[in-house]
Amino acid sequence: MTLPLETMRPGQLRLLVLTPDYSDFLWLNALLAGDVEISADATWCPDLVDCDDLIRNASFDVIVWDCVFHSGSEASFLQYLAVASNEKPVLALSAEPPGERAPELLVAGAADYLCRQNLDHWNFRRALKCLWYRDQLSESAHGQLGREVATGFINRDLFFDRLQQALLRAERAGHRLALLHLNIDDFRSINESFGYQKSDQLMMKLAERLRHSLRRVDSLMRIGGDELAIIVEKVEDSLDITQIIRKVVNALDEPVTIDGQTVVVSASLGVATYPEAGDTAENLLRRANRAMFEAKRDPGTSYRFYDRQLHISAGYQLRLEADLRNALRGKELELYYQPRIDLATEEVRGVECLLRWNHPERGLVGPDEFIPVAERSGLIVPIGYWVIEQACKRLQESAEMGFPGLVFAVNLSFRQFHDRKMTETIFRIIFNANVDTSLLELELTESAMMHDPEYAQRCLRELNQLGISFALDDFGTGFSSLSNLQHLPISLVKIDKSFVQELGNSADAEHIIRAIISLAHSLQISVVAEGVETEGQLEFLRQQHCDEIQGYYYARPMPWADLVQFLNKRGQAACLQQ
Repeated sequence: MTLPLETMRPGQLRLLVLTPDYSDFLWLNALLAGDVEISADATWCPDLVDCDDLIRNASFDVIVWDCVFHSGSEASFLQYLAVASNEKPVLALSAEPPGERAPELLVAGAADYLCRQNLDHWNFRRALKCLWYRDQLSESAHGQLGREVATGFINRDLFFDRLQQALLRAERAGHRLALLHLNIDDFRSINESFGYQKSDQLMMKLAERLRHSLRRVDSLMRIGGDELAIIVEKVEDSLDITQIIRKVVNALDEPVTIDGQTVVVSASLGVATYPEAGDTAENLLRRANRAMFEAKRDPGTSYRFYDRQLHISAGYQLRLEADLRNALRGKELELYYQPRIDLATEEVRGVECLLRWNHPERGLVGPDEFIPVAERSGLIVPIGYWVIEQACKRLQESAEMGFPGLVFAVNLSFRQFHDRKMTETIFRIIFNANVDTSLLELELTESAMMHDPEYAQRCLRELNQLGISFALDDFGTGFSSLSNLQHLPISLVKIDKSFVQELGNSADAEHIIRAIISLAHSLQISVVAEGVETEGQLEFLRQQHCDEIQGYYYARPMPWADLVQFLNKRGQAACLQQ
């Protein structure tokens, strides 16, 4: 494909430089000075927090990355850059010779590599221009492909060529690839109702909608009158494919308007993956086509995988997610409550609210099975707010039943902090419930703070001003626990059950628990030990002046009616003791 010269005309290059050292930024800037072909606008980024903010909220043409700048592993950081920057090219810099470092970095996702020792203004400018022009070429080609789809362009030869190139890239990099073959159901009836021209418009609108929901690295083409094909590159696992299918299904679920008439369409999707289902373009399309015809057996928009194992794993995830959406609407979710016992008085000081799912076919589904699905799909956000609503409702009921002062603890997912209206939503829930906010406790893990620490801290401060208290869950298992205790409004820490259950078997576990209790008490923070199941564990924690315990020794998680009965029995026992 030949591009007009004006699309490649030099202009201003927007550059993001990821390096911790400001002198390196100045040095790289100096290497660009005086170039008559391009004017570089370089932005320096010295730390990871700014990096995330800049990449997501600003626009750059090329990212220059010093390899010492990352958050764990180079490969995972490159993957993060690709996703966050919408696949912008990354020029990697390091001290090692290209022969030693370039191959692994290029496979991991870098677009080019330069050795710092050999870096001068000539090879630095050349590398940047090549990456910039290559990216412009890719964008123009992508735009041209989009125009071809939008105008009803059908070219199976071009599709096979594109699929073959994608397969070669996947083979070289050791990546997997997926081909989605999409066929509109009962397209003949649409043709008869609206005519061929209007039906063509419907296909164009669907293709345009789907194209906007895909990643930049993915390709979409129309390969028949009622057929579209999507090439999904750089597939890590079945979850990557489920995310793409989810977007495709959601896009197809929206009605299409033609000449003022609303048309609801359904489609059948066949999915074939490289290398499991084939290693040639012909084999992959044939098997995706076969899977698509299998999907035709199911009513509505449906999908089938050619590969049985992927069908099982990815298909199960999608079905579970669909069921979970219905569960939220259909009142299948329920809270169970596990009491927390004060060790000094043996009274019930509070309860932890734990989510359970009463599936109409599978029965009671445990949180270990559905919470990860809820978090990956984002459903955990509305579910989390539902849990807070239910907890506030029960908090009010418990006070009316004669159990004042009972604390209700709710787990807060890291996904909640992705919602920029989290504080506002929680405030509205507790305002409508009219409860004593000092009896509502939100439990969070350290991972909840990792995405955007500043935003998380601001949310916690605002909620703390409303009277809500916070507990740090799984304390001792993360790396930033001490700093969290210093900078966050934490009033309680929960010792992870993995330490409690090692009591009697591990001297290290005893030392760790002693240290946690001592540290927390020195900061005027209370301590709850989770997973207490034996008399020996209970006695050790009592000797160390642990404040509260939670575990099977006293009570398992239970439905609300059973909790009320449990509280009444303990209240009667307390009266008898007096």
